Amino acid sequence: MADAQVSGRSEDQGSFADGTTGSVSRRQFVRAVGTGLVAASAPIFGGRAFAEGPAKSGPTPSSPAETAVGRFFKTLSTEQRKLICFPFDHPLRSKVGNNWAIVDPTIDDMKPEQQALCREIMKNLCSEEGYERFMRQMQDDAGGFENYHVAVFGEPGTEKPFEWVLTGRHDTLRADGNSVEGAAFGGPIFYGHAADGHDNEDAKHKHNVWWYQAEQANKIFGTLDEKERGVALVAKSPSDAPSTTRLKGTRLPATGLEIAGLDGQQKAMVRELVDMMLRPFRAFDAAEVRECLDANGGVDKLRLTFYKEGDIGGDGVWDRWTLEGPAFAWYFRGSPHVHTWLNVARKA
Repeated sequence: MADAQVSGRSEDQGSFADGTTGSVSRRQFVRAVGTGLVAASAPIFGGRAFAEGPAKSGPTPSSPAETAVGRFFKTLSTEQRKLICFPFDHPLRSKVGNNWAIVDPTIDDMKPEQQALCREIMKNLCSEEGYERFMRQMQDDAGGFENYHVAVFGEPGTEKPFEWVLTGRHDTLRADGNSVEGAAFGGPIFYGHAADGHDNEDAKHKHNVWWYQAEQANKIFGTLDEKERGVALVAKSPSDAPSTTRLKGTRLPATGLEIAGLDGQQKAMVRELVDMMLRPFRAFDAAEVRECLDANGGVDKLRLTFYKEGDIGGDGVWDRWTLEGPAFAWYFRGSPHVHTWLNVARKA
């Protein structure tokens, strides 16, 4: 799935813990809590989506991001609500894409107070490190956070379900206070990056804010014996589309390497890979992902698959791979630049 090239450069440069150079915020904010186009898996019933089983963890309507959504909603004029607000059960809410505008207006079209609230919501959806990574990514991919789009579904600030959705190049992110029960992140999400505005990255993926995740996946591949590599590595990669993260439940294909068959150290590396995926996000969402994963048998029920297709430079460092379980789907498509599709629930 192609995406239009929009580039930009950050004014402030710094380094992340993994050595990635990125945009660094001025830290004039309180650290976000914790360390953290296909319909979502959860069907919609009576205006509220259910994915089987209430979560014991995850965000609530009173979580920092969600309370900011409520304040943002109250500032919207009648005309603004006509443009960016929808009923909770509107089909647009459950779409996900790599490069799309959920509504026409951008954050930059809003009043300064509303722009600040959108930024507050974004900060509180991320860990501090994750926020810095997203800001670098958004600067490179679209010229900055203000060029993204947000929509509101339902009625934030009430007892009724709601969801705030941010979209644009290389992002579909959500805040829902667990209105979509049993679905981590409020439904499928997307994050990606074309580092420094380059659509065709080199094999090292220099400055890509998400490549550290692929480095961990490839470390796991490096521990496999010849037979395991033969099982884990396949020729053709999945399509670059939301359908790649449709949850399969008991219909999960018997392809890729079963994590259950690995030794204790390798399983620990897989758990670390999951932790690296969760590191950019707030603790509420990370905890809900782990709860969903545990409800489906933990990492033992996952399968790890690498793809020869898309190997930049033919160096055997696999740019594309998936980690998938009955109700867990994570597709990291690292070529020609990073596209990441993610969907996790308590039950498929």
